[in-house]
Amino acid sequence: MDNYVIYVDLACDMPTEILDKWGVKNIPLSFIFDDSEQQYYSEDMSVADFYARMREGAVARTSAINCETFREAFEKELQEGKDVIYIAFSSGLSNTYNNALMVAKELTEKYEGRRVLVADSRAASGGYGLLTYFACKKRDEGADISELADYVESIRDNICHWFTVDDLVYLKRGGRINPALALVGGMLGIKPVLHVDEEGHLVKESNARGRKASVKAIADKFAELAVDPGDTIFISHGDCLADAEALAGIIREKYGAKDITFTEIGPIIGAHSGPGTLALFFFAKNK
Repeated sequence: MDNYVIYVDLACDMPTEILDKWGVKNIPLSFIFDDSEQQYYSEDMSVADFYARMREGAVARTSAINCETFREAFEKELQEGKDVIYIAFSSGLSNTYNNALMVAKELTEKYEGRRVLVADSRAASGGYGLLTYFACKKRDEGADISELADYVESIRDNICHWFTVDDLVYLKRGGRINPALALVGGMLGIKPVLHVDEEGHLVKESNARGRKASVKAIADKFAELAVDPGDTIFISHGDCLADAEALAGIIREKYGAKDITFTEIGPIIGAHSGPGTLALFFFAKNK
């Protein structure tokens, strides 16, 4: 097997102890609150504290990873004689992927014989984490770095993302839905059901009346699209564990799901989706 290192960033919403177990290195992303100039990184604040501030009205902003951060991380590996593959946060949601490509080109030219590959996950949160999980299994089967990059991009359209949010205001701020829909939807208790498409963009699929109906709609998508209910499944939540457990109960009891991992939606994704976001990620026939 090639001597290479897998990198991701923390938009994958996987705890660092899990990434360490998988043998994956991570690059942190930062966020700020509008009422302060203080910059935070993903692990500077607990998820519960982050969402508590959002519920109190704080507005969080995120930014892409800059070239210098990538350069510092990747160059260290190259100097130690290792190649690098970075599985990137969706190019449809962030400029992080493009910044990584620029650095990869620069460093490949600087270090003759070494490789820096960038694979676009076209995924986010637990979907990005699930894709990384499958990538690690492929690496452990003996895939070289080029084979792994091709594999990631060959299965990314099979990683389904289905989710709902509790409050439309956060999607409105990010320009994902129009203000009128957010206002009316909030008054009527409408909960959108959304997914990430093949280009890695966020797309609203339908509306559900109330939280219970939106959770059921997500479970129904699992029944419709999942290849094998026994496959590894991730459920991610923005400080709403009870809803995550309710969703897990439905797909276990009705559809035979077995291997379910719960993760928290961290500040980078949560800044745009808000507290109460609930998401289901699984291997599917297609997105």
